[in-house]
Amino acid sequence: MSLGALITKSRTDARLSIEDLAKLTNIPATLLRDMENDNFKKCGGETYARGHLRNMAAKLGVEERIFLDLFETEVTAPAKPIRELLNENNVTMPYQEPKRISWKVLAAGSAAALVLFAGTQIIFSNMDSSSDPEIIATTSATPSNSASESAAPSVAASPEIVGGVNVELVASRGTTWLYATNENGEVLFSGQVRQGATKTFNAAKQVNLRVGNAGGVDISVNGRDVGSVGANREVVNLTYNAE
Repeated sequence: MSLGALITKSRTDARLSIEDLAKLTNIPATLLRDMENDNFKKCGGETYARGHLRNMAAKLGVEERIFLDLFETEVTAPAKPIRELLNENNVTMPYQEPKRISWKVLAAGSAAALVLFAGTQIIFSNMDSSSDPEIIATTSATPSNSASESAAPSVAASPEIVGGVNVELVASRGTTWLYATNENGEVLFSGQVRQGATKTFNAAKQVNLRVGNAGGVDISVNGRDVGSVGANREVVNLTYNAE
């Protein structure tokens, strides 16, 4: 569900017309129609657009971060080439044209190597003819058990899931926007979950979800499927407590 569609959904859920919302927010009705059609170019800039979204969220009883996160994702996110995005995250080094080595440098290096090899052979031949060979007995040391044990790499224990309630949401049948908090009101996630993606949340006592497309997701709590949570494009609030 796009930001404009979510604004329309929230307004109709509040049983308000565009004219009613315009009176409550002092935002022109024509501008509200543009925003519900995902056109934010007439807001006067991104700062004013965010202000309008906060104003509407307060009047419609919606958490403002839901509107603002979708705005950042759909409107203000810059389109960059994949190589530039990877460079920003230090995933790959910037591409550089490989340097070509001159054939003269290769020839000079090869000649120097031949001269050095010939000189080394002459020196070792003279040393062998002027001195008697000396046999040196060597004994290979056998590593002790303690040394072997200390050299063996340690295996880190797998981290255990901490908390009383574990909620897994899978966007099986469509993309949805999602807002998740724990029992203390701390935000666990806010934004879009693309179709096919999975989000997992863990809390000591409680996980609260606000789902924008209830019919498009599957939810399991502590490994158990909870079944259907709503219809397509239905906005639902869900709370799961520790058992």
